[in-house]
Order: sequence, then C-alpha cells, then structure tokens
Amino acid sequence: PSSLPLSSSVTKSLSSYTSMSSLDTAATLSMILALALGTLVGEFFDFDRQMERLGIWLKAKADRKGDSQFVQGFVTASLVVCVGAMAIVGSIQDGLTGNATTLYTKAVIDGIVVMVMASVYGKGVLFAALPVGVLQGAITACAGLLAPVFSQPVIDNLSFLGSILIFCVGVNLAFGTKFKVANMLPALVFGVVFTLVVPYLPL
Repeated sequence: PSSLPLSSSVTKSLSSYTSMSSLDTAATLSMILALALGTLVGEFFDFDRQMERLGIWLKAKADRKGDSQFVQGFVTASLVVCVGAMAIVGSIQDGLTGNATTLYTKAVIDGIVVMVMASVYGKGVLFAALPVGVLQGAITACAGLLAPVFSQPVIDNLSFLGSILIFCVGVNLAFGTKFKVANMLPALVFGVVFTLVVPYLPL
C-alpha cells in the first residue's frame, strides 16, 4: 500500500519534468527559428546596408577629415549599445515609474564600451547615441502599451537573442566582418512573438 503514494509521486514528478522539458525545448527551438526567420527578413530588407548609408550620411555631415573607420565604428557601436535587455527593461521602468536607475547604469556601461571602441574606430562610435536615444525614447514613450507584452519570459528570450547578436559583433571585431548583425535584428521581434505564442501550442 505504501508503494502506491510513492509510485503516484514519481509519476507526477516525471510528468512534470517531461512537461517542463518539452516547454524548454520548444522555447529553445522557437528562438532558433526566430533567429533564422529574422535573419531572412533582415537580408531581404538589408538593414545592414541601411545602417551603413546612415553612417555615410553622418560622416558627410560630421567628419571633414576622411576618417576611414567612421562608418564601421558607428554601425558596430550602435549594435552594441542598442541590443540588450537593459535598454528595454530600463526604458519601460522609466516610462511607468519614472525610475531611470537601470538606464543610468546602462549609460555608464555604454560609456565605458564606447570609450574603448573609440580608441579603435575613432569618433564615429560617438554617434551611436542617436539610435540608442531613439530606441530608448520610443520604448519609454510607449511604456504603458509595451509593459504587458514584455513579461519575464520575453525579457529572458530577448537577452538570449541579444547575447547571440553581441557574440556575432565580437566575432566581427576579432576576425573582420563575418556576420551582418544588423540584418539579424528582426530576430528580436520574432523572439517576442514566438515567446507569446509557444505556451499556447500543444506540446
């Protein structure tokens, strides 16, 4: 008789473990799919080329000495400071509560990163303040609408995808341009969508 409760407990534990494993596996696969689909969309619209054009325009306006690293510095620094969960979480927190502590912390980290990158790429990296300002400002302004969407699982998966993109940026820094990271940015949008959809799929 005493074996029945134990057997029932083991069965429930195995069932729970199987359910969680299926959910984790589905979440991982969905993020891989988000990365693949996002990259396809990015390649179609060629966001990397669009960022380069913006960098060339800024160079024409701000650089009169022909800095050969200006555009690459702008694009690389923009990707580094814009991709990450702190920009999203901090902006939503600022918009909803007026507490910008997370953004201040991010600003300090970004400042250190930009100073290091400026020693390699020159002043082009300073203009990364423009896209990060637009991104964080837009999220802060729309915080009331976006807050319900950015649940903890969404933020976790954005951090996962953001880490992959930062890794790709690091590979480009170390070995030359191997990845068009800007073309991978739509993966973040797909990541949010898939995270919201996966819990409702039959597993």
